[in-house]
Amino acid sequence: MSVSKLDKTAMAKKMHTSRASLHRLLDEEDTRLTLTTLVSAAAFGKNVKIELESV
Repeated sequence: MSVSKLDKTAMAKKMHTSRASLHRLLDEEDTRLTLTTLVSAAAFGKNVKIELESV
């Protein structure tokens, strides 16, 4: 966001999502993040990598 000089409202609009969804994406402790939001973020030059590990 800082490189593109966008605030949260403008970034959310570009991602076709709500400001609340963007806030969840940026909050490391928020567990309500959806795959749809991650895919929207990937459209801005980021890759989404999901791994499942046995515990």
